[in-house]
Amino acid sequence: MNSLLRPLPLAATNDFLVYGALILGALFALILVLVMLKFFATWFRARLANAPVTWGSLIGMFFRKVPYSMITDSRISAVKAGLPFTTDQLEAHFLAGGDVLDVVLACIAADKAGIDLSYDRACAIDLATKDTGKTVLEAVRTSINPMVIDCPNPSSGVTKITAVAKDGIGVNVRARVTVRTNLDRFVGGATEETIVARVGEGIVTSVGSAASYKAVLENPDNISKLVLEKGVDASTAFEILSIDIADVDVADNVGARLQTEQAEADKQVAQAKAEMRRAAAVASEQEMAARTQEMRAKVVEAEAQVPLAISEAFRSGNLGIMDYVRYQNVRADTQMRESIADDDGPGGNDGKI
Repeated sequence: MNSLLRPLPLAATNDFLVYGALILGALFALILVLVMLKFFATWFRARLANAPVTWGSLIGMFFRKVPYSMITDSRISAVKAGLPFTTDQLEAHFLAGGDVLDVVLACIAADKAGIDLSYDRACAIDLATKDTGKTVLEAVRTSINPMVIDCPNPSSGVTKITAVAKDGIGVNVRARVTVRTNLDRFVGGATEETIVARVGEGIVTSVGSAASYKAVLENPDNISKLVLEKGVDASTAFEILSIDIADVDVADNVGARLQTEQAEADKQVAQAKAEMRRAAAVASEQEMAARTQEMRAKVVEAEAQVPLAISEAFRSGNLGIMDYVRYQNVRADTQMRESIADDDGPGGNDGKI
């Protein structure tokens, strides 16, 4: 038992330490070999392209879940184009949610075309256009190769803008606007829809200020000049290079149609007023007929009082029998005269003597 508790000899201890050191060295060498096998191709590719990337940067990007191969390839492209971007810049933009490859390609295209576009500006444009269907590379390409915008936009279902000249004749106009991207105003600037709306407004204003539709057909370039003078590209992400009138034709006579509709409306108003006057006349006639009947009733009532008055005069002694006889004679004479007058009137005796 005591022999087991005795310390190991010094030689045995040294052998144990040596073996342990060898094992640790072997593990370290194995890890180093694995790391080299994983990152060597990328590191060697960057080294051959004169765009070296340190082993620490590769390992750091791996642990930060950054696609180190894509970052390295993007840096190689930038360095080969004369743009010394660092891996930290590219990695920072990727972690911010940007598209590193598009930014690098956009910077290369802008540099080759002589356009002043810094890396920070390219990153800002890339982040601003995220999830909008546009890219910073497309913006740079549009700045290099201008694009054409149809006004109005055919996708809206309208193919021409209709404007009316002072003589009332409508004119259909279709324009094509050539624009290029203004990178300085791309972030926060208005889009193509604003350009289309402003150009359409300018077309309507230009045609509306023309004395006749003939003037518009004779000089359609006046529309372009007026629209360009209005500065429709202010505060937009584009710079208008030219506005070309692609098609101009005559629409319907809007002025005549409006006058016809106004005349029809005036006629309906006049008819309504006439109907009101007729109704008022009918009502007045009915009222007068009612008043006539009322007056006739009063006359009949007054005539009914005459016999009563005569009886009262007899009773009071104010009327004698001879007076009554003379009254009857006068009444009979009056009725005879009225009968003769009726016979001699229009249609009396049928025109016979």
